[in-house]
Amino acid sequence: MEPVKTEQLNRFAGFGIGLASLFTENVLAHPCIVLRRQCQVNYHARHYHLTPFTVINIMYSFNKTQGPRALWKGMGSTFIVQGVTLGAEGIISEFTPLPREISHKWNPKQIGEHLLLKSLTYMVAMPFYSASLIETVQSEIIRDNTGILECVKEGIGRVIGLGVPHSKRLLPLLSLIFPTVLHGVLHYIISSIIQKFVLLILKRKTYSSHLAESTSPVQSMLDAYFPELIANFAASLCSDVILYPLETVLHRLHIQGTRTIIDNTDLGYEVLPINTQYEGMRDCINTIRQEEGVLGFYKGFGAVIIQYTLHAAVLQITKIIYSTLLQNSA
Repeated sequence: MEPVKTEQLNRFAGFGIGLASLFTENVLAHPCIVLRRQCQVNYHARHYHLTPFTVINIMYSFNKTQGPRALWKGMGSTFIVQGVTLGAEGIISEFTPLPREISHKWNPKQIGEHLLLKSLTYMVAMPFYSASLIETVQSEIIRDNTGILECVKEGIGRVIGLGVPHSKRLLPLLSLIFPTVLHGVLHYIISSIIQKFVLLILKRKTYSSHLAESTSPVQSMLDAYFPELIANFAASLCSDVILYPLETVLHRLHIQGTRTIIDNTDLGYEVLPINTQYEGMRDCINTIRQEEGVLGFYKGFGAVIIQYTLHAAVLQITKIIYSTLLQNSA
């Protein structure tokens, strides 16, 4: 294969594989995220949707009664939250000595400063995360056609105490800081550890196979891109599964008192109000345990299974397409 052609194919492949992964994480997974969040905040629900089969059934019902928009709502706001998070992290690290990256010669002080930067970032993004959560769970039946920047307006309104009138049960942002930062930092720590661990195993495996036999150019190019994607996939999956109960508590605290009307996840039609009265994180944990049982923390877990099955399938399909392209041009 000509070196120039190989390099062009490499660049194209790197871009294509990255794009496929991003598309899966942010677009294809969105209906699963919408349903998972609706199940998490629905304290009325008798059906917990712990398996993919009931989740697919309820997705079909929502699609039939409200149209496809019911499963794609709030997608723009999730991108805004990602943008705010990245922007806040960049600005804070620019104006403070807090490091964005941890160097190889790390020490406990550097890790502490790095995690402090992450904590401050999650605090800045918190009101927008709250507004985005409302957009993704609010029923399409009673919802106005909100603009893409509604999430920004609502987030700022929540900080300064203006905007949509909320009920007295609304928890102040100060009391949401601890659960939000705790979830964000733990998610970051777990995913970072898993990612490094999986990457190390895959690279060692690749290295030993390279020593054992001369690998084909196709295999060596696959080894250049796929270990990182697999490591990212494993990191996201493990952190989402481990922190699912905490995420359920976090979402219930954020949604309380916002006068949000959600879809009935038991029937697939009708709507329900959210009228919880949690006093804080501990009260929320105790109430869920008493009233809904331990499995109450895992409502909507079937959506996570679908989300990561889709992601794994896209990774596998991308790998097959890429291998075929390389072999044809070899």
